[in-house]
Amino acid sequence: MTGLVLQPLDWLNLFVYFLSLSLLAVGGAIATAPEMHRLLVERQGWLSEMQFNASIALAQAAPGPNVLFIALLGWNVGLNAGGTGAMGWLYGLLGMAVCMLGIMVPSSTLTWLATRWAHKHRERRGVRAFKQGMAPIVIGLVMATAWVLGRAQGQLASDWPLWLLTAATMLLVWRTRLHLLWMLGAGALLGAMGWI
Repeated sequence: MTGLVLQPLDWLNLFVYFLSLSLLAVGGAIATAPEMHRLLVERQGWLSEMQFNASIALAQAAPGPNVLFIALLGWNVGLNAGGTGAMGWLYGLLGMAVCMLGIMVPSSTLTWLATRWAHKHRERRGVRAFKQGMAPIVIGLVMATAWVLGRAQGQLASDWPLWLLTAATMLLVWRTRLHLLWMLGAGALLGAMGWI
């Protein structure tokens, strides 16, 4: 997907877009993936469907924070704009910086300030209610991300074993104290055996 031309205003718009998404990333940046998909893939065409999904999959598989997929999205936008060679690398680094700074600065600053305030006033009823009210919002945003990623394969009906495994894992996480790594290992084993 080379040959993409991004003007300075496009880079600024990308930065401002990630600034605004930063304040919506209530369950982590992954919760805003559907909105990123809408802009980067559907509206602007800066990334292909495959690049978007691969960025998320690679970052989730790698050790470290899940926000790494933002860096990969920016890297791929930069590579698409810069082409191959040194210019591709420079634009890739620019894309990473634009997206990561955009997603990290506002939410980190707001989190730092709000956490200090909430810790100081943790006994207030409003603070406790806010914490309890955010849980269903985070769950809904993460489920929307799962839907977008699952829909991208275009085989929702034939992927019923995968959806069944997902539902079973969700119930086990919710209702038992079984460690998540055991469930990930079981899912990997089922996938390696070709059952999913």
